[in-house]
Amino acid sequence: MLNNDILRRVRFVFDFSNEKMVEIFAKANKTVTTEQVIAILKKEDDKGYQACNDLTMCQFLDGLIINNRGLKPGSDVPEPSKKLNNNLIFKKLRIALELREEDIIATLELAKFRTSKSELSALFRNPGHKNFKVCGDQFLRNFLKGLSIKHRGM
Repeated sequence: MLNNDILRRVRFVFDFSNEKMVEIFAKANKTVTTEQVIAILKKEDDKGYQACNDLTMCQFLDGLIINNRGLKPGSDVPEPSKKLNNNLIFKKLRIALELREEDIIATLELAKFRTSKSELSALFRNPGHKNFKVCGDQFLRNFLKGLSIKHRGM
């Protein structure tokens, strides 16, 4: 999935205003303007579209974690990852929303997508682990769809 699509969907799920998006980025020490937020939320074929790179996406997700959970006492804003994949995006969303396995499974079932606890835990394993599983676009898309059903009733 494109980072821009993920940002649009997360914004929709939680009904964030442009100002709230700027605030979330700021929590991860990323300065963006309202115009930049609007540009990265546009669709690819819209005039003024700006692609959201992995660094910017990571800073948004880190800002979302800090916004929802705060920083650990005595720690600083984490250094953003320069390379993201669906597994890391999913993991950061799970942390930001403080979801347990049961919560994620229930959210996926809202989108009529079934998975087991073992399949789910494989997504959060270290990539070098023998049971690691790559999180596909369909999995992440269904999770975001389930979140929108859960939070927006859609």
